[in-house]
Amino acid sequence: MVSQPSRSRRTALLEGTIAGVLFGTAAIFIRLLGAIDVFAIALGRLIIASAALMVIAVVLGHSFEPRILKRNMKKVLGLGVLVGFHFIFFISSVKNTTILNATVLVNTSPVLAMIVSVLLFQLKPSRLALLGLLTSFLGVSIIGISEMTVHSLTLGLRGDLEAVLAALCEAFYLCYGRELRTKMALLPMMIPIYTVSALVIGVCSVFVGAPLNFPSRLEPVLFLLGLGVLPTAIGHTLFFSSLSNLKPFETATLALLEPVGATLLGIILFSEIPGAMFLLGAFLVLSGVTLVVRG
Repeated sequence: MVSQPSRSRRTALLEGTIAGVLFGTAAIFIRLLGAIDVFAIALGRLIIASAALMVIAVVLGHSFEPRILKRNMKKVLGLGVLVGFHFIFFISSVKNTTILNATVLVNTSPVLAMIVSVLLFQLKPSRLALLGLLTSFLGVSIIGISEMTVHSLTLGLRGDLEAVLAALCEAFYLCYGRELRTKMALLPMMIPIYTVSALVIGVCSVFVGAPLNFPSRLEPVLFLLGLGVLPTAIGHTLFFSSLSNLKPFETATLALLEPVGATLLGIILFSEIPGAMFLLGAFLVLSGVTLVVRG
């Protein structure tokens, strides 16, 4: 008979896997939004995600747990700030460098999460998990190298730095959010986190004088809705939920499925067939994720 913890861990792994695949849609939606300002995209996607989760919570009759929220308000505020800056840096990186560079560099988060976990929380990975993490990151790097050109090497140093900062924010909110995930139900936790993130982005937009040019035409509105629902309301929520039974670097490693998911979408939507180098990289990513899971 399989124990409940095993079932719970499988559920967490499934949540993280779905999140990693859905993350592959984020860079595509952001690039399709074109000239829409970084802060408008970040704020819009969080407002949409918060509204979507609010509707789901009301329909399912979830309690918003005000007493538990009050006891953990400092942690919720801190996580909201980290999530807000993660979105700002990632969206800006997609606009200031290639999608490839942004995707590969933001996926340094598992390595950073492992370092933070070891230094601050004494959550040491097993040798098998460490091997899997490094194998997955090697796979992502090979995918990046397979698409790299002289143009992509010289384009957007600022965007590359922003992608690394986005990864660092993600590493910290996974490490600090793991404890909170064990204390609160998912929706009552994520709705205030997304709300705080939206407020942080709004304040930052005023501080830097961003225009907040929200889309008015139907097509970009649909792209923004897609960004708010798929990789945010569903993807990031499941991503955070998987912390219930996974270590932060395990959850972050599942996000390395992002370029694989993006390529699968490219095959389905645009008939873009990947080359041999991508297949090698994807094999290493999937092998590494398997090792992390077993470790």
